[in-house]
Amino acid sequence: MGLFRKKAIQCSADTEYHLAKCLSALDLTFLGVGAIIGAGIFVLTGIVAATQTGPAIIFSYILAGLACAFSALSYAELAAAIGGCGSAYGYAYAGFGELIAWVVGWDLLLEYSIAVSAVSVGWSGYAKDILKAVHLQLPTVLLVGPDGIFNVLAFLIISLLTVLLVIGVKSSARFNNAMVLVKLLVILLFIIVAATEVKLDNWTPFNPFGWSGVVEGGALIFFAYIGFDAVSTAAEEAKNPQKDLPIGILASLFICTVIYMIVSGLLTGIVPYSELNVSSPISRAMLILGHKVIAAMIAVGAIAGLTTVMLVLFYGLTRVFFAMARDGLLPRFFAVTHPKTRTPIRIIVTCGLLMATVSALVSISSLAELVNVGTLFAFIIVCAGVIVLRYTQPELERPFKTPFMPYVPILGILSCAYLIYNLPVITMLRFAVWMAIGVVIYFLFGRNNSVLQSEKACLTNGS
Repeated sequence: MGLFRKKAIQCSADTEYHLAKCLSALDLTFLGVGAIIGAGIFVLTGIVAATQTGPAIIFSYILAGLACAFSALSYAELAAAIGGCGSAYGYAYAGFGELIAWVVGWDLLLEYSIAVSAVSVGWSGYAKDILKAVHLQLPTVLLVGPDGIFNVLAFLIISLLTVLLVIGVKSSARFNNAMVLVKLLVILLFIIVAATEVKLDNWTPFNPFGWSGVVEGGALIFFAYIGFDAVSTAAEEAKNPQKDLPIGILASLFICTVIYMIVSGLLTGIVPYSELNVSSPISRAMLILGHKVIAAMIAVGAIAGLTTVMLVLFYGLTRVFFAMARDGLLPRFFAVTHPKTRTPIRIIVTCGLLMATVSALVSISSLAELVNVGTLFAFIIVCAGVIVLRYTQPELERPFKTPFMPYVPILGILSCAYLIYNLPVITMLRFAVWMAIGVVIYFLFGRNNSVLQSEKACLTNGS
């Protein structure tokens, strides 16, 4: 039946559909930082500190960072060795075959699209507050909330990002770099101010909830790191993917871990942790200390942070979609790129319209956890793929190798499986329904239209 036919690694470049190579290692690092630092640092830190860890949240960030590093090292090896714009989808195609690749790709489409829609709703909330501060009040029906009908702010931000991505990836990268600098400067401002306001009494008791709270907090904090995997979707547009992709993935994860540790430590040092159970803990802390202007600047930084998260995840979504369409698993109509910008314009516009409409009309909160299970599932496949390819294709050139094989990817699999186990049952059921729909589409369309059905396709003996 050819369900597990594999795509030859070298064939990803042998295609009429190309993307422009224009991203440097610095661009890729900023891409990762842009995706990772968002709602996690501006929202999640305070909630976890107040309810699960206290000042010991710094250890939760270390634990979560280590767990995420296992997957990041696996991503780095496969990104350098295989490349392609499909991220975990492409790795699964080479390591496990077409059916598993389809499952992973379908999973990533869910992960990225729901994430962009959910973050846009959060973005609209911050934007509404800023507009209110300058005495601009939108009608209630055009806002998010129980009385809102059409979230116009969420619709507009996704529409603007759609235009930006259509213009070209280099322009998008420049915009992302600028927004990342804004939020990093705001975070630096907080660090400078907070360092002079620390009261040692606020760090006592340091671990009020015990080590079980630290571990539970780490499980939740893990999701503050989600986003680095989007760097691997840029492989085909990287100038030197074999060298630059591992740098972008690992450097962005390291930078964000250090920032998270410093910010969380200072945050619990300037105000009692019990007062941080709010949606904007950093701004709240500045207001408590009387720094109203800095609190407003942090709100602007939060807007910049959420904007880059949406941009990078939207970018990742279109590249996975592009890879699947180019392989024939989705209609190849979508794989056409613009002759000048070399961007998959049909995919960008289609995804942008769908996500903008969903974010404007639907409450995303009940679906947000689907992002978590989808991401963790993809991480497991990538970690397993490193092991499989290391032993089935030992001759494959690997510019970067995951250290301590096979223990690092095994630890990645176990840590991700543990986090999935702790997700709500309803989330797992929704995920199962989405995946079942995907399997039906594969057998009705993808299997018969795959380019590997053609005699001219690159094939390996995978079935």
